[in-house]
Amino acid sequence: MQQFLEKAKNASRIIATLEPFVKDKILREMADALEANTHHILTYNQKDLENASQNNLSSALIDRLLLNEKRIAEMAQAIREIASLREPVGKVLEGWVVPSGLRIEKVSIPIGVIGIIYESRPNVTSDTAALCFKSGNACVLKGGKEAQESNAIIASILQEVLVKNGLEKEIISLLPDYSREGVSKLIKMDKYVDLIIPRGGEALIAFVSENATVPVVKHDKGVCHIFVDAEANLDNAYSIVINAKCQRPSACNSLETLLVHEAIAEMFLPMMMAQLKLHNSVVKGCAKTQKFLNVALANEQDYHTEHLSNALSIKIVSDVNEAITHIATYGSGHSEAILTENYTTGERFLNEVDAACVYINASTRFTDGGEFGFGAEVGISTNKLHARGPMGINDLTTYKFKVYGKGNIRS
Repeated sequence: MQQFLEKAKNASRIIATLEPFVKDKILREMADALEANTHHILTYNQKDLENASQNNLSSALIDRLLLNEKRIAEMAQAIREIASLREPVGKVLEGWVVPSGLRIEKVSIPIGVIGIIYESRPNVTSDTAALCFKSGNACVLKGGKEAQESNAIIASILQEVLVKNGLEKEIISLLPDYSREGVSKLIKMDKYVDLIIPRGGEALIAFVSENATVPVVKHDKGVCHIFVDAEANLDNAYSIVINAKCQRPSACNSLETLLVHEAIAEMFLPMMMAQLKLHNSVVKGCAKTQKFLNVALANEQDYHTEHLSNALSIKIVSDVNEAITHIATYGSGHSEAILTENYTTGERFLNEVDAACVYINASTRFTDGGEFGFGAEVGISTNKLHARGPMGINDLTTYKFKVYGKGNIRS
């Protein structure tokens, strides 16, 4: 492990000095290489899918694992979009002159070596590698065992492009040890690793947070809510709720709990339920909800749960105050939304709800690096320091102070 990470650390010093146009050229070549190897990638992905089926993985995990031509094309396009973004390294964030005559500049620089621990989705391998590369960082990637074959072929294709351009392949590395022990070692190697970003299930996040000596930015669970206010546009509300819950239920930004104002519950819920049934959603509700819908009773645990499946909990609330209190109690700080035509109510929700992304009259499914214009993201941070929400290239930089003097000495 130490020798492996020493190589990554040395590689990080090389990439930190690459000219922007060189990085962008290599990223475009990586995108082309992924598309040129589509058939090859699908062959290895099929091995993972067969293993997943034999191991009885859930449909949500299999959906995350699946690659097809469209998803590989999207992976390549994400890399091209990352290449087209403004250079994040070497920006003068601030500059000033102090009374002593020193000229000081605060300048963005790469973080160094970033370890990313994730589950299921093979596209994370290419997305995070490209984001780290654009921002001048070396990355050590630890994907889930269920995607081992897919991750290995994607990483090897990207590494081939690096080598072809005279760079160390360790700029993009896969952690060779897929075991829990391998993760345990990685997150304590603070001499070589500068940041750990875990993205996955609750157990993984908790384990890394409790045991790491390397700084951690968490990509925690997404218990996302939508509050349908008494003054919501209900035609919009039906389509937004269906999109947030049913478009891709396995995503961390999908809807888990629907909050409905009591003034519209009797009118809104039966129509909403009819549409949810068309999408085969499994619905539970509070005791008040059961007055209008024939659904199972939602318990305390249901409101805390990130289902990652087509399951939805419903709760009727008296007003925006109760909605905000419910979110504060059960939310995970990921993505929350209000549907209302009342400007004052909407602004209050936006200002008072404590989450990485807060929406008015839009689906929570937009919490995504690509949708935010970042090309992709290394994760959706539920931290408050140093990054929050979809983490793009600018969140993968830190800064240093450059201080210019002319023989200055302190009096």
